[in-house]
Order: sequence, then C-alpha cells, then structure tokens
Amino acid sequence: MAERDRRLVAAANAGSFDAFDELYGLYRRWAFGLALRFTGHTDDADDIVQEAFTYVIGKLPRLELAGRLSTLLYPVIKHAARAARDRRGRHQGEGDAMLESLAGAVTPTAEPGSREREELTQVLAALPEGQLEVLLMRALDELSLAEIATALDIPVGTVKSRLHLALATLREDARTRSYFEPAGFEQNR
Repeated sequence: MAERDRRLVAAANAGSFDAFDELYGLYRRWAFGLALRFTGHTDDADDIVQEAFTYVIGKLPRLELAGRLSTLLYPVIKHAARAARDRRGRHQGEGDAMLESLAGAVTPTAEPGSREREELTQVLAALPEGQLEVLLMRALDELSLAEIATALDIPVGTVKSRLHLALATLREDARTRSYFEPAGFEQNR
C-alpha cells in the first residue's frame, strides 16, 4: 500500500487530478472515522477531512511520503480535531468517542452501554494518553509500528514500549485480559 500511495502522490505531484481523486477515495472514510473518533461530532469530522486534504493539496507538487498517506494525515487530523474541540469548548469527555470505537471493535457483540463495554471503556480510559493513542492506531487504524512512529514523530522503540505497556496493563486486568491475549491481539504485525 505504501508503494501505491507513493506512486499516486508522484502522479499528483505531476499534476494528475485523477491520482489525487484516487488518494482521496482511498483515505476519505478512514480520515472521517479518525476525525470522528477525536471529536465525536460528525460536522467537525467533515470539516476536518476537508481541511486535511486541503493540506495535502497545499503540499503538492513537492509532497513526499515516508509510508502510507495515513502517516501524513494522522497528525494533521489530530491537530485539526483538537482545534475543533477548542473552538466548541468541548474538553470534558473528549476521548469518549475514541474509547467507544476501540471498545466496539474489541467487543463487537456487546451492546453499547452494556456492563462488558463499560468495564472495557473504564480500563482503557485509565491508560496514559500516549499508550492509548498507540493502541488505537495499531488496533483500529491498523498502522504498522513504523507508520505509527512516523505519524507521531517518535522512535519505533517508543511505539513498541507504549504498546507493550498498554497491552500489559490490559492483560493484567481480569476485566480485559481475554480481549488482549497474545493470540487475539498481535503486537508485532
């Protein structure tokens, strides 16, 4: 996928609107989902997607990718989402949408609001922000460790450490242990 993205970016850099449209089509839904996780508000998420792709257009014709386009978009969307929350004055409970996204992915058969989901959300909410962010990027966005490092501008070793600590915490808690067993949640893929 990274090679496909680099090929499309090269074509977009050369002026191909079709290449940019293809990139937009490939990442629009992912970008919207990420923005929605950060903000919990669909109007904000729509605006953030537009802002993120406007940023990409502004980087043309000199845009270079280190991996997939998601590694470039992630910090742009995160920053724009924080700005949107600040404008709306919604600081309290701002991580609820992210926690619910992960809880829903981990417990797809449990109803929102169920005891099972509530317990999982409580344990996830107790994770330090850096650990939770890496876990979300790995589990929901399916980014590789190298892609997470690029998106967050931190060393791969830091990503590994944060993910390891998050998973260790989740595996130690009886309420979440079964969801994050090594066989069910592969850390190094």
